[in-house]
Order: sequence, then C-alpha cells, then structure tokens
Amino acid sequence: MQEVSSILITGGAGFIGSNLALELQERYPKAKILILDDFSSANFKNLKKFNGEVLACDVSTDEVFFKIDDFQPELIFHLASITDTTVTDQELMMRRNVDGFKNILEIAAENESIVVYASSASVYGNVKEHVPLKEEREKSPENVYAFSKYIMDNIAKDFSEKTGLKIVGVRYFNVYGPGEAHKGKFASMIYQLYLQMRKNKRPRLFKWGEQKRDFVYVRDAVDATILAKEAPETTVYNIGSGEARSFNEIVALLNKYLGKDLEPDYFDCPYDFYQEFTQADMSKIKKELGFVPKYNLEKGIKEYVEILEGKIPHPVGGLK
Repeated sequence: MQEVSSILITGGAGFIGSNLALELQERYPKAKILILDDFSSANFKNLKKFNGEVLACDVSTDEVFFKIDDFQPELIFHLASITDTTVTDQELMMRRNVDGFKNILEIAAENESIVVYASSASVYGNVKEHVPLKEEREKSPENVYAFSKYIMDNIAKDFSEKTGLKIVGVRYFNVYGPGEAHKGKFASMIYQLYLQMRKNKRPRLFKWGEQKRDFVYVRDAVDATILAKEAPETTVYNIGSGEARSFNEIVALLNKYLGKDLEPDYFDCPYDFYQEFTQADMSKIKKELGFVPKYNLEKGIKEYVEILEGKIPHPVGGLK
C-alpha cells in the first residue's frame, strides 16, 4: 500500500465520513488526518476512537481557508454537504453543497491534491425501467439535493480539465450501517425498521413492500471510496452492492437476526414522487479498480444487527 502523509476529510464526523476516517486511520497510521465538519448532521461520538484533529468549519464559507492554514493535504475526501433531501431552500442547498465543493477544489489546486468527493445516485432521478444504472446514462435530478450533486459532477469535470487535477466522484446508493443513528428519521430504512422491530412493533412499509433498492453496507462504501483515489483519471463511480432488494426482504432478515416473527404493517405511499427501484451497475469500478463488494444484504444486516445489539464491536471504532 502506497504511503500517504496528509489527508483532509470534510464531513468527517458524519455517517460515512466517520467510518472513512477510522478506516483511513487504520490503513495509514503515519498520516496526519484533519477533519472539518460543521456538525449540522454529525455526532462527536462517531469519532471517539479517532486520533487526529477535528475542527468545526462550514466549508462553504471563507473560514475554510483559514482553518486549513498551513495544512497541505495530499488527499482530500470531500463528504461535507447538506444530505437532507427534504430541504427545499434552493439557495441554501446550492450554496452549501456547490460553493463548498468549489472552495475545496481551490484548496486542492493549491496543494495538487487528489480529490474524492461524494456524489449521489439521486442524480439519475426516478428511473422507470428496472435495469442496473450505468454512470453515463442520462441524469434527471428530481429535487434540489440531487441537482446540487449533478452540478458538482459537472464542476469536477471542468475543473479537472483546467487544472489537471484528478477528481473522482463516488455515487453512493443506499448506504446503511454503524454510525448513522444520529441521523434520526434520515437514517437508512434498514435502521428505521430495526428500531421498530426491536420494540416488537410491526414494521411499517408502503404497500406492498416490493419496492427495491440497492442497499450497500457502509464498510463496502468506505472501501470503494478509498480505492477511488487510484482511478486512472477524473471520473465518477457507482458505489452500491449491485443488487436490488425489496423492503420485504429486509423485514424477513431482521426477523431472522432478531429472533422475531413480525408481519409488516402496509400503508399507502403519501408521496407523488417515490423511487420504486434502484440498482447500481458496478461493472466500471470493477473493471478499472477491481472493486467487488464483500457484503450482500444478508451478511451486512447480520453484522449490523450484531453491532447494534452489542454482540460484536464495530471493526474500526465501536460505532453504533
């Protein structure tokens, strides 16, 4: 493994960011790691095992340049953004997500850093056909969050062409796993259903629970994110499991691993816009970087439940 001396992680106290920080700490024990986070959607408890420096910072403001000061990152993992898809304030979403990204790219240009940033599968929009989604397919963002990520992808391509920097987007599908509890109602559907069933409540699903999603365990998402820095050039990769699985299957697996037998409580979907199906085509990252997910839904939910139930520790930090 090639040694890395300095790593900047924005949004490093959040769900994926904290898992990433702890894994990088394990893999690069000699590296200096700096985390910037405004703690608007984060929890310090996620970083109790982190040994580096953590600074409060909104990267969409000029304070980011002062907070970085003389830190010269060789690698930048940019995960800071508003991730609440229900936010309708378009100016706020664009300022925080897009302006923040542009600030980070300026820092990268000054230091000739490799940048890996969080994109999102939401850029694909409400796909009608049930087929794996390839990175190059037409984009159709349905809300301002998805639009902000779509514009970030465009900016990354243009900035790379101007500067020669390598800027790699990781297009996350439905990530779940330890470290998401602080997100409350915005945590994964798997965690929401676990909480209901843990209290012996019937799990609530939109009729009839056959909606399918590509659920990717956070440890796979982190592995792919770190590997993305090895991309041969500026590009974007899907980060998923490569499988579309139904909510009914999640309930069945949670019943199995919790030792319960709870029937779903089906109700009408109240939303005009609702994705019925997502599935990542993972062929590009497999071909270019050799990445293959280690966790299917069965293995991921089993490990997650064991961590939540206190039966095993989180492999890199004891997160719940």
